[in-house]
Amino acid sequence: MNRDADDAALEAVATLGEKLRRRLYAVVRAARRPVSRDEAAEAVGISRKLAAFHLDKLADAGLLRFRFESGGRVVGRKPKVYEPVDEAFQVSIPPRQYALLAEILAEALVADSAEETARTATMRVAHERGFAIGAREREERRPGRLGAERAMTLTEEILEDYGFEPTRPARDCLRLGNCPFHPIAAQEPELVCGLNLALLRGLTEGLQAQALDAVLEPAAGECCVELRHASAGGAEDTR
Repeated sequence: MNRDADDAALEAVATLGEKLRRRLYAVVRAARRPVSRDEAAEAVGISRKLAAFHLDKLADAGLLRFRFESGGRVVGRKPKVYEPVDEAFQVSIPPRQYALLAEILAEALVADSAEETARTATMRVAHERGFAIGAREREERRPGRLGAERAMTLTEEILEDYGFEPTRPARDCLRLGNCPFHPIAAQEPELVCGLNLALLRGLTEGLQAQALDAVLEPAAGECCVELRHASAGGAEDTR
């Protein structure tokens, strides 16, 4: 859930835009074992040299991994073989964070007990996840004490990386132009908007950005949460 991951996914998808590479990728995935350049070339009816070029492009994009086969040949270089990577690539325009939503809901479901309803557990887990994100960002960036303007700028940078598409309609206000959990939010707005609010409150707390408030401010086509300078209004408690 960051810009580097999005860039990697876009590069992988762009690499598969070439038809021959898609065919080679399909051959390697279907084999269920390491595939050599010779085998791949024969499977799609091209030269070994051309197959090697495209297979290496797929490896550079993170879609395949390679190694040099052990055993077999005694003289000369060991053959290079390719396998698909375990990681999945997902591209969504505008950005979506369904994996994060699923992780929060799954953790809340597992934690559900007689002392805590499923909804309460969901809000708690979302807050904890947001706090962890904020604390990690603070540890990496080391911004020191955050006044209102610096806190707003830093939060804007972080939320941009997470796909919220933030904008500043006013100096003391940060609007989030995209809901990473849409269209699920459209189906269950009370649950998902509450989760979003808990997540972003946790994030600002983890950042130690006490100068900011996260509040519910629904708007058509946008995220339901808005961030403001604390002096601009109090936060409604939905937890």
